[in-house]
This record gives sequence, structure tokens and C-alpha cells, in this order.
Amino acid sequence: MSSIETTAGHKEPAHFDTKPIWRTFWILLGITMVELVLATIHLKTGFPNKYVLNGMYLILTCAKAFYIIAEFMHLRHEIKNMIMTIAVPALLFVWFIVAFLWDGNSYRELRNRYDQHHADEHLIKVAPEGGESAPAAKKPGSPE
Repeated sequence: MSSIETTAGHKEPAHFDTKPIWRTFWILLGITMVELVLATIHLKTGFPNKYVLNGMYLILTCAKAFYIIAEFMHLRHEIKNMIMTIAVPALLFVWFIVAFLWDGNSYRELRNRYDQHHADEHLIKVAPEGGESAPAAKKPGSPE
């Protein structure tokens, strides 16, 4: 156990306070329980809407992430400039992910709309399961 030296030169054992750890545990447990209750209500009754539920999960998960960062990375006790030095690049990283997903979806939609191969791909029939052969499907634009 480490010790702390007082002004008189005496050494006293360091006291470790577990109260903040238990407070963090109970807060994170509470948020997780709210998420589980929301999931149970959704599975049993179908309420709330899937998109509303996903939004609630996103907000609760971000709350847990920010609380974990504040407590375990000790950002709560830092000066504001240090917090901004970490938070702004993290938010930019999230923005990059959203932007790349949005751009990739746009590319996929445009490819499916204007590329003839991808546009006609859904017209080709596949043989059903069970070994039965389906009549051969002709590709659009191919000679008979």
C-alpha cells in the first residue's frame, strides 16, 4: 500500500475511495437496464417503432460511452481545452464514418440504376431448392 507524507513528515497510508467506482457502476447498470426494458417492451408489444427504438439505443449508448470516457479516462477532471482536444477529433471520426457510409450507399444506388449488368441481375431466375430444375431464364438482350 502506498503512503502519503504529511506536512509534519509522518507517513499515513493512502486511502482509496470506492464510492465513485460504485456510483459509476450503478449509473451504467441503470442505463443498461433501461435499454433491456426497452428491448423487452419492443419484443412483447411491438412498441416503440424500430427507428424510434434505434434512436433511443443510440442516445443511451452515447451517454454510456461519454460517461465511461469521463470516468475511466479521467476527462471529467481535465481542463476544457484538453477535453476539446480529444472530443473534437472523436466527433470528426464519427462524421467521417457517416460520410463514407452515405457516399458508399449513393454509389451503390447509382450503380444499380445506370449499370445494365446490375440492373438486369434481378431478372435472372434461380433454381428452387430441392433439386428441381427451373426453366432456363434468358438474359435480357441475348439472342434466342
